[in-house]
Amino acid sequence: MSPTAENATAGYLVWRLSMKWRVAVDRAVAPLGMTHAQYALMASLHGMSRSKQRPSQRQLADHTGLEPLYVSKLARALETSGLVARSRDPDDPRAMQLSLTEQGLDVTRRAITVVQGLLDQLLEPLGGQNGPRAQQFTRELAILLDTPLDPHTDNEKDPS
Repeated sequence: MSPTAENATAGYLVWRLSMKWRVAVDRAVAPLGMTHAQYALMASLHGMSRSKQRPSQRQLADHTGLEPLYVSKLARALETSGLVARSRDPDDPRAMQLSLTEQGLDVTRRAITVVQGLLDQLLEPLGGQNGPRAQQFTRELAILLDTPLDPHTDNEKDPS
């Protein structure tokens, strides 16, 4: 354990790990013409489309944790680059549905391969992606992500 991490709080370590990951992904996908945020959007869109979903910008914002306005700006830029297609939702004319273009699908698949390699490196000290320690770590991260922090969010989900 590094001297910095020895007496650090969990919050500090989560922040540092998230920053380390964001910077690493930014650097890794830059040769593909992408940023970490674009990767997050496109990889999420890829995963959702594999489940036969054609998400709206709002659904993709909810899925990625990115702000809806930021997703809208990213989607427009990716549309201009020919990587994402935006179209009106037939069930809600106010909503825009997103899908990857063929070029977007190709770039996303290559980026996923690169980022999976990074994930292998990151989780190697825990026995690799499929090791029991890494799987437990993943479950614990999911618990933390499911823990509401905003009291207003709690009230919206549970009106009692």
